[in-house]
Amino acid sequence: MKILVTGANGFVGKNLCAELKNIRDGKARCWGNLIVDEVFEYDIDSTPEQLDAYCRECDFVFNLAGVNRPQNQDEFMKGNFGFASALLDMLKKHENTCPVMLSSSIQATLIGRYAEGDYGKSKKAGEELFFDYAAQTGAQVLVYRFPNLFGKWCRPNYNSAVATFCNNIANDLPIQVNDPAVELELLYIDDLVAEMVEALTGGEHRCEFDGLDVLPAKSGRYCYCPLTYKVTLGEIVVLLHKFAEQPVSLLIPEIPASSFAKKLYSTFLSYLPASKVAFPLKMNIDARGSFTELLHTEKCGQISVNISKPGITKGQHWHHTKWEFFIVVAGCGLIQQRRIDSDEVLNFEVSGADMQAVHMLPGYTHNIINLSDNEDLVTVMWANEIFNPECPDTYSDAVVKHDIS
Repeated sequence: MKILVTGANGFVGKNLCAELKNIRDGKARCWGNLIVDEVFEYDIDSTPEQLDAYCRECDFVFNLAGVNRPQNQDEFMKGNFGFASALLDMLKKHENTCPVMLSSSIQATLIGRYAEGDYGKSKKAGEELFFDYAAQTGAQVLVYRFPNLFGKWCRPNYNSAVATFCNNIANDLPIQVNDPAVELELLYIDDLVAEMVEALTGGEHRCEFDGLDVLPAKSGRYCYCPLTYKVTLGEIVVLLHKFAEQPVSLLIPEIPASSFAKKLYSTFLSYLPASKVAFPLKMNIDARGSFTELLHTEKCGQISVNISKPGITKGQHWHHTKWEFFIVVAGCGLIQQRRIDSDEVLNFEVSGADMQAVHMLPGYTHNIINLSDNEDLVTVMWANEIFNPECPDTYSDAVVKHDIS
């Protein structure tokens, strides 16, 4: 399959082309037997001759080209309607009736605050142009009305509040929120790209519109992406500030699978300046080695790394409720545990060459001994709760009792 993407250098175009190339090059494993032979990328710096050649050869068109913020209002119609008209004329010239997708906007409903917008009017005109083209040629058209989009590579201070907030907070710039209660419907770029890739094999989702509301319908005139999020500006800003504070707090907010928070965090990270990509960690260093907290979580404890010098024993304490995993990743050592009301010692030889996770059991005093004479012992440690110095649930007690009588 040869695919033409117009507006290939735009936000949606870049993300779509990147995934289409992954499929073309055999790097994407989640799209079944879909084969992409070529990706034709057309944008403002391309030539009419290139568009002509692409329209002759393509098997599917994603028309993402458009104007969002022109200097003059009449450029909306020229950029959004005019180019679409030229594209369809070129396909007609070559009698190419391949499927054509149009990126429209929810503003094309011309309802409420969108009623008098020139942008919405130009998008609506483009929609009708495509529907007329389908009636004339029999070609399949897929008209998507996008809500607000967000994700990596979206241009800040342009047409996305989320992009602007992410960019400014990541770069310590001010943001302005006039009404935190304003709710946005947001569509994540990877979800949109997945929908468009599915459309290549007839898997698009179709609908009708009741005002701004999507009404799923198998034979609907329009198409839509079924996974969107309705979030207030205030909620977005609160999350972004949490993300920005993570290098200091070490706290990773909850980011469940498919959640808005997970996708917003990925978006936020894409705007970090080079100076913030790496950040220092506080190493607690003494003669025995070091202990460094790596990450805290809201509900699943913390992760740390412990480095013990040769011959050193660390630990020698127990917990009522706290429990841990010790995973040696370099060096060789011995983990010992003893239930505090017993003399029986459990011994676990551990090595970075044969990694295993060892439970530190509640009610068992435990230690970790570096058995090497010349190599540091490096252990990744997970605890089921964040360390609280005011109530540490940690009580010293040697694992092996020495008889001093």
